[in-house]
Amino acid sequence: MHETKERLIRLAEVMDRTALTRSTLYALIKRDEFPSPVRLTATAVAWPEISVDNWIQGRIDAANGVAE
Repeated sequence: MHETKERLIRLAEVMDRTALTRSTLYALIKRDEFPSPVRLTATAVAWPEISVDNWIQGRIDAANGVAE
């Protein structure tokens, strides 16, 4: 049996992959339009890579007129 390992990515990589700024990402999170991060420690957060990938794919699908 093959297990898929979940990977967490930090803010810099999320910003790079989405082409969004920190303030835009957090504004989208506040409006429930972007996945919330997972708290790692009292001062560190990261995003599940699959959540970010799914959000990106959703934006691509929306741009191409694909129904959700």
